[in-house]
Amino acid sequence: QVQLVESGGGLVQPGGSPRLSCAASGSIFSIYAMGWYRQAPGKQRELVAAITSRGSTNYADSVKGRFTISRDNAKNTVYVQMNSLKPEDTAVYYCNADLYDYTLSRRSDYWGQGTQVTVSS
Repeated sequence: QVQLVESGGGLVQPGGSPRLSCAASGSIFSIYAMGWYRQAPGKQRELVAAITSRGSTNYADSVKGRFTISRDNAKNTVYVQMNSLKPEDTAVYYCNADLYDYTLSRRSDYWGQGTQVTVSS
């Protein structure tokens, strides 16, 4: 069984710089890409940032230059440093991992439970 556990959300003032973390655990043979998605009220879930096992990154245009994704492969953990937050960044942020589960013998997408980030003064 695989679990993704996020941490680091909460209420943040505009311009703030929180960091979200997501640790994957369980029957993991290998993790390919990891990423962060977000879903604001009334909107579809969207990609925020993603990183491959080799460190290649991809960002949504709306966060380029403000967010930085990184990962610690030894800890199966992905981070996103969010700088210069705006009210429009308010959303539930979800961690995603494309990984191979050795008990199920298959590669699948796994999701965390989500962490709320609210940007407000």
